[in-house]
Amino acid sequence: MVAEKKILLIGSGFVAGPCLNYLLRRPENKITVACRTISKSQALCNGHPNATPITLDVSNEAQLDAEVAKHDIVINLIPYIYHPIVIKSCIKNKKHCCTTSYVSPVMAEMDEAAKEAGVTCMNEIGIDPGVDHLYALKVINEVHERKGKIISFTSWCGGLPVPEDSNNPLGYKFSWSARGVLLALRNNARYLKDGKIVEIENVNGALMKSAKPVIIYPGYAFVGYPNRDSLSYLERYHIPEAKNCMRGTLRYQGFPEFAQALAEVGFLDDTPKDYLAKDAAPITWNVALAKLLGIEATDAASLKQAVTEKCKLTGENKEAILYGFNWLGLFSEDPVVQSGNALDCLCATLEQKLQYGPNERDLCVLQHKFEIEEADGSISHVNSTGFWTGVVGGDSAMATTVGVPCGIAVQLILDGVITRRGVIAPMEKDVYEPIRETLAKEGIFMVEEKW
Repeated sequence: MVAEKKILLIGSGFVAGPCLNYLLRRPENKITVACRTISKSQALCNGHPNATPITLDVSNEAQLDAEVAKHDIVINLIPYIYHPIVIKSCIKNKKHCCTTSYVSPVMAEMDEAAKEAGVTCMNEIGIDPGVDHLYALKVINEVHERKGKIISFTSWCGGLPVPEDSNNPLGYKFSWSARGVLLALRNNARYLKDGKIVEIENVNGALMKSAKPVIIYPGYAFVGYPNRDSLSYLERYHIPEAKNCMRGTLRYQGFPEFAQALAEVGFLDDTPKDYLAKDAAPITWNVALAKLLGIEATDAASLKQAVTEKCKLTGENKEAILYGFNWLGLFSEDPVVQSGNALDCLCATLEQKLQYGPNERDLCVLQHKFEIEEADGSISHVNSTGFWTGVVGGDSAMATTVGVPCGIAVQLILDGVITRRGVIAPMEKDVYEPIRETLAKEGIFMVEEKW
C-alpha cells in the first residue's frame, strides 16, 4: 500500500486549479487548500474527498508553522513578497516546498539552511520561468556534450489572447492584476549583442521604442522587447562563450506604441495625486486626463490635441493611439475608480475593460533560438518552440503551463525522484530532465527544429 502524502497548497489564484487537479490524480495525496478566505478554498476543493479547505494567514507565524508542520510539502502560490516567510517556516519544520516564482536574493540566502534541514525548496517551475529552463538547458547541455559552443541564445515568451479575442487597442487581456504588467513596462533592460552589453535606460518609453517584429509563425503579428537583465543567464545557463544573449517579452503589433503613449502622458506614474485619492471629490476621466496633461480644457477635441502634441503623434500611429484612448473612455465623463495615483486608476479601468469573456481563450508562446558552433567549426541552428491555447469554459493556457509544471515538480519530490536539496531552480539535469519528460506526457512540450 502506498504511504499517504500530505500536501499544503497555499493560494487560490488562477494557477492553483491545474496544479491541484494534477496532484489529485494520485489517491495517496491528501491536499489541504489554504486561503485567507474560506469560500475560495472551498471552491477549489469542489467537494473532492482528498482536498480539505482551510483559512490561513501566512503573516501569522504561529498559525503558519502549525499548518506547515502537519504536511510533507508546501506549495507556495501566493504573491512573491510572502515566499521567504513560507520557505523559512518550511526549513524550520524540515518540510519541502515549491513555488513558480524566481529565486530572490533573500530566498537564495536560505540555501545552506535548507540543505542542513534536508529539504528541497524548488522554485521557478512555471512556464517563464520554468518550461523555458527545461528546454534551454536541454539544447545547451547537448551542444556542450558534443564539444560545441553556443554563439547566440535568444528567448521570447508571451501570454496573450488568441488573435480573434485580441479585440482591444492593446491587443492584450488580463486574467489577474494589471498592476504587475504595467509596472514591468517601467523596467530597464540589459542584454548581450555581438559581444557587447546593451543597456536600455527606460526613460521616455525607451523600452517600448526598442520593440521589433518577431516572426515565430507568419500568421501572428508578434513584436518583442528585452526583458530585464538577460546577462545573468550567461552564468545560469553556463554559456560564457555566447556573443548574443537576450530574453524578451512578446506582445501583439501596436502594444508598444500604445504603452509608450500611456507612459508619456503619465499613466505609469504611481506618485500619489490629491485629486485621485479615494477620499477626494468624484472625478471623471476627461478631467483627470486634463490634469495629467496640464491643460484646463476638458472637451474631447482639446484633449486629443494635447495628447497628440505630448506624444508627438503622426499618421496612422496618431489615429491608433487616439482611438485607443477613446476606447478606454479617457476622453469621456466616465467616473474614475479613484485609487490614489494615475497607474492604479488606469489599472482599475483596464481590469474592467480588458477581461477575458466567457467564450474567449488565451495562448502562451515560447521560443528559444540558438546559433551553434559545432566541434568541427561548422555553424548550425536550433529553434525550440512551444505553443499552447486555453480551453473555452476550462483552464487558460497560462494557468495550465504554470500550474501543471508546479504539480509535477511537487509529485517528483514526493516520489523521491528529485533528491537535490537546498533552495533550487530546475537548472541541473537530475532536476530538469524528469520534469521535462513528465510534462511532455501532459502535452506541455517544445518542438525542436534544426537547420
